[in-house]
Amino acid sequence: MAGSATYTRSIFYHPLMAKYCLLLACAAAFSFTFALRAEPPVQHAEAAQQKTPAPPNEPKITFNSVHVDGPYIAMTFDDGPSAVLTPKLLDLLATHHIKATFFVIGENVAEHPEIVARAAREGHEIASHSWSHPNFAKMSQESVRSQLQRTDDAIKSAIGKSPTLLRPPYGSITEREKRWIHDEFGYDIVLWDVDPLDWKRPGPAVVRNRILKETRPGSIVLSHDIHPGTVEAMPSTFDELEAKGFKFVTVSELLAMASPVTPYPKAEAVGKTAAKAAPPAVPGSSPGD
Repeated sequence: MAGSATYTRSIFYHPLMAKYCLLLACAAAFSFTFALRAEPPVQHAEAAQQKTPAPPNEPKITFNSVHVDGPYIAMTFDDGPSAVLTPKLLDLLATHHIKATFFVIGENVAEHPEIVARAAREGHEIASHSWSHPNFAKMSQESVRSQLQRTDDAIKSAIGKSPTLLRPPYGSITEREKRWIHDEFGYDIVLWDVDPLDWKRPGPAVVRNRILKETRPGSIVLSHDIHPGTVEAMPSTFDELEAKGFKFVTVSELLAMASPVTPYPKAEAVGKTAAKAAPPAVPGSSPGD
C-alpha cells in the first residue's frame, strides 16, 4: 500500500511541478523581452530630437542704427513737408550734395505734393510717418491700417511709388503691430539712435552739438524739418559732420550696407574678465517724433 501511495503522489506532483516550472520560464522570458524592448524607444526619441533642425531666425525688421564698415550715416527729417522750411532744407542739402530721408505726414503730403515730388526728384528718400501723427500703440489695428494706407496713397500719388519704410509717431509701436505692418505693407520699422530733442526748440547751437556728440558710423539721426531752429542748425551741422569724415546716405542705402557684428571673445579661463563694449543706445519716445 505504501508503494502504491508513493506512486500516486509521484504522478500527481510531477505534472504540477512541470506546469510551475513552465510558468516561471515564461515569466522570465517575458521580463527579459520587455526589458530589451523598453530601451530603444527612448534612444530613438533622443535621436529624433537631436536631428530636428532649429527654427530659422526671423529677419530683422526694426532698426535704430546699422552696423556698417565705413563712416556712413543717415540724416532723417520728420513731420513735413513744411511749405516754408522744407524747400530751404532741400536747397541746403543740394548745396552739400547730401541725400536724406524724409518721414512725411500724409496730411502734409496731400497739401504740398509738389514739395515731396521735388525731394524725390533730387534723390531723397520719402518714407511714411502716418497720416496725422497719432500714437499707434494705443490704437486698433483697423485705425492703424487706415493711417498707413492713406499715407501710402498720398505718397504714391506725389512720387509715383509707395514707401518702403515706416517711422511710427513718437517711436510708439507694439511688437504685434510691427509684425503685421511688415507682413501687410512690407515696411521696415525705422527708429533712431541720435536724438537732439529739437522738438523742444533748444536753439540751433544745442541741436548741432547734440548731433555731433552722439553720431557715430551707422547712426540714424532724428530731426524735424518743421522747426526753424532745426533748419538753421543744419549748415554748421553738415559742415562739422563732413569735417569728421562722415558720409551721408539714405536710410535704405544704410540698411543695404549692413555688415555682420563681430561677436565678443569669450574669457579664456575662469577668473579672467573679458572686456565688453557698451551696448548701443536705445532711443526713448520723444513727443515731437
